[in-house]
Amino acid sequence: MPDLAAFFASGHAADLVLAVLAIEAVILLRAGRPAIDVALLLLPGACMMLGLRAALVGSSWPWIALPLAASFPVHLADVVRRGRWK
Repeated sequence: MPDLAAFFASGHAADLVLAVLAIEAVILLRAGRPAIDVALLLLPGACMMLGLRAALVGSSWPWIALPLAASFPVHLADVVRRGRWK
């Protein structure tokens, strides 16, 4: 059985999720979605994964907080762009 503790501690779990997000971006772009829509849709999740990866590998707190903080305004931009802000 693989050592899952080492898999997570190395940050590779977050890398795997980032790779899936990149594949999803390619699929959405090839399906004809505008690049700005794809970016605003996936970037908040990618930012959170970068923060998670920083936390898993023991980075200092600014490297964890910065991508987590950046995910919120990008998420708000996505909500506003979709017209779901009421």
